[in-house]
Amino acid sequence: MQHFINVVLPIPLEKLFTYRISQAEAEWLTPGIRVTVPFGKSKIYTALVYEIHTTPPEVYEAKEIHEILDQRPIVNPIQLQHWKWIAAYYMCTLGEVFRTALPSAFLLESETLVLKNQDVEVNENDLRDDEFLVFEALQHQSSLKANEVAAIIDRKRVLPILNRLLKKNVILLKEEVYQQYRPKLVRYVRLGNEHLSEEKLEGLLASLTRAPKQSQVVLALFQLQATQKAPIKVTDLEKASNSSKAVIKALVEKGVLEEYFIRTDRVVYEGNDGNSEIKSLNPIQKSALDDILQSFEEQKVSLLQGVTSSGKTEVYIKLIEQSILSGKQALYLLPEIALTTQLIARLRDYFGEKVSVYHSKYSLNERVEVWNNVLSMEAKAQIIIGARSALFLPYTNLGLIIVDEEHESSFKQFDPAPRYHARDAAIVLGNLHGANVLLGSATPSIESFYNVQTHKYGYASINRRFGNVLMPDIELTDLKEQTRKRKMKGHFSERLLEEITETLDAHEQIIIFQNRRGYAPIVECTTCGHSPQCPNCDVSLTYHQYRKQLRCHYCGYHMALQETCQACGSPTLDTKGFGTEQIQEELQELFPNAKTARMDLDTTRGKHGYEKIITAFEQQEIDILVGTQMLTKGLDFRNVNLVGIMNADSLLNFPDYRAHERAFQLMTQVAGRAGRTKKRGKVIIQSYNPYHQILKQVSTNDYIGMYSEQIYERQLYKYPPVNRIIKITFKHKNFNILNEATEWFAKSLRNVFGESVLGPEYPPVARIRNQYLKNVLIKINRDWAISRTKDSIKKIERSFNAISQYRGVRVIYNVDHI
Repeated sequence: MQHFINVVLPIPLEKLFTYRISQAEAEWLTPGIRVTVPFGKSKIYTALVYEIHTTPPEVYEAKEIHEILDQRPIVNPIQLQHWKWIAAYYMCTLGEVFRTALPSAFLLESETLVLKNQDVEVNENDLRDDEFLVFEALQHQSSLKANEVAAIIDRKRVLPILNRLLKKNVILLKEEVYQQYRPKLVRYVRLGNEHLSEEKLEGLLASLTRAPKQSQVVLALFQLQATQKAPIKVTDLEKASNSSKAVIKALVEKGVLEEYFIRTDRVVYEGNDGNSEIKSLNPIQKSALDDILQSFEEQKVSLLQGVTSSGKTEVYIKLIEQSILSGKQALYLLPEIALTTQLIARLRDYFGEKVSVYHSKYSLNERVEVWNNVLSMEAKAQIIIGARSALFLPYTNLGLIIVDEEHESSFKQFDPAPRYHARDAAIVLGNLHGANVLLGSATPSIESFYNVQTHKYGYASINRRFGNVLMPDIELTDLKEQTRKRKMKGHFSERLLEEITETLDAHEQIIIFQNRRGYAPIVECTTCGHSPQCPNCDVSLTYHQYRKQLRCHYCGYHMALQETCQACGSPTLDTKGFGTEQIQEELQELFPNAKTARMDLDTTRGKHGYEKIITAFEQQEIDILVGTQMLTKGLDFRNVNLVGIMNADSLLNFPDYRAHERAFQLMTQVAGRAGRTKKRGKVIIQSYNPYHQILKQVSTNDYIGMYSEQIYERQLYKYPPVNRIIKITFKHKNFNILNEATEWFAKSLRNVFGESVLGPEYPPVARIRNQYLKNVLIKINRDWAISRTKDSIKKIERSFNAISQYRGVRVIYNVDHI
């Protein structure tokens, strides 16, 4: 009897693929083990075993697998079930979920190697210059990778040259699979076995009298063994004996010392080991905890709405403690990597080594280590803190999921597929594990609060700040009035400057919020009105002063700032609008003695970028911190007394049905960074329209007023949470083909869904990376069967793909678009 396996390949194809295996392999393999398989003409991929069976494929001849990579499954059945749900719900393929879920070090792919053909005598005169360069390099190296060939010939496209060399029989191509993950091995040293007895030891020390440096190393080793019980690192022995690697190496070669290696995790946190007592809760926190536990008993997801600085984290810590005591794992999801910095320290104070962290700023090897620790249920991986990708770790015994700042749009993945929402996917994961799920926020999303109102979720609230500290005093400043009276200094109103001066005099800290990075969004010629545009996207280039560059924030294109206008040659260039860079520069001019810093995507690119800025601000090395929305998300600074919001109108005037909800959330969250300890904080919001309803609601902290207004509008215009939304984006480099294709698709959708189809419409930025974009929006009634709706859309897509001229148009689905 023949045996087969169905595998998931990390590529966007709908179906599973079948491969042939032997009887012995069939007995050994189980779902969740990785195998390498040949695919296409010569490519080798890492695939995941999905099922083992005896039914041969009908359409093609099954190939044999290449090799088995794991001794035990690295993906468990609950994960596979969760992935299937994500693929079905978010209208993508299981392969795309597989590629996103696994650290890329697990996804070995073959790389094409260029080898010299030894059997052929090459006439060098027949080779072109670029071909000769490759041929010459192969005289000195046994093989070359494609990127090395590109570097040698100084060109990006190497395929034409390799094809010419293949035709001339100069080279051979071979596919090679590379293992990307390498464990970190630390060198340790101990006394050799033959010197362990007392007589041999005396003889050894006597023989080393002529080699004082070696004798010093051996004596230092004895001292270290007496003072520390742990194994002795080579580096520690070097320091203790004040000698070099060469001396230790000589002793190892003599057999006096024995060298050995211990595998160690790359991420090791310094600091507390979990001896701190967990704080006792105040009566309001305790009441909220009781409400949460009550809703958990009813097996409901629970929403905790606590005003900023109300001590929600202490409630989370109590719940985590209960989960750990019952022998289960806990997952703590955060929207922003910046937040993990403060939280790691707090959780490690209480839980010590049980805390692990997982997010995209970690290296490949570090992520693999966390994955393996979770898989083998190591003690150090009982509590996982992470951004949305932490959802995909191989939990076997999950008892609690906390989604902090659940309203944040950062929880939604935009590109590439799967375009999942981590909050919703976490609720499904909790359901599969039978785990409790808690959503926390000071400003819950309209959807979550709607689920509370319809009794789908449990609810708990903390309506006072911890220690009964007053909510910040929020003041609205009219920029129109200030500009008319000429009281503005740069982009700062007189009122905001007064407050900054007072706060600095009191030795307190300030946060200035401006949700745009760079120096200025537009550089304009005042003579002819021309402003430099990105050649690949339909946006103007943003000026970054610290690099003297114009940059596109969509595709990364950049150019040096021109001295004169490219259109008319006039030197009269001026900037319009302002970003965080310009605010920082103005503050340095207005307050030269104050230390200012900036926190945005440009300053936090490195692995420890967030950590450095947050730590410096916590230790009061910085007086004024200017930043984008990174600052709004739950950071806890003890000494901030003033928050300035530079321009509230840019948040409000946005072409999106969520603009007002988001503006309320952002401003309330950033205002919540002020006055978190004893003194009441101050918030100044600058706006050209201070009488706007949302600004009034922010200043009075009226969440219910905002929710009631927004839910009324959503019901009126059939937007979520009343209806579901699927956004379909079409991409193509040809403007006319895209127009025709989207009209055809929208017409077919209208035949099925009628008036619920909006579009096709161009988005505000209608061209990105030389691809034109067009959107169609489908509003789906809650009563409709969502799976049948998606099947209807997929059926239309299959017909669409059958039309030859539309085949190049890319169709992208975004379910629950936000």
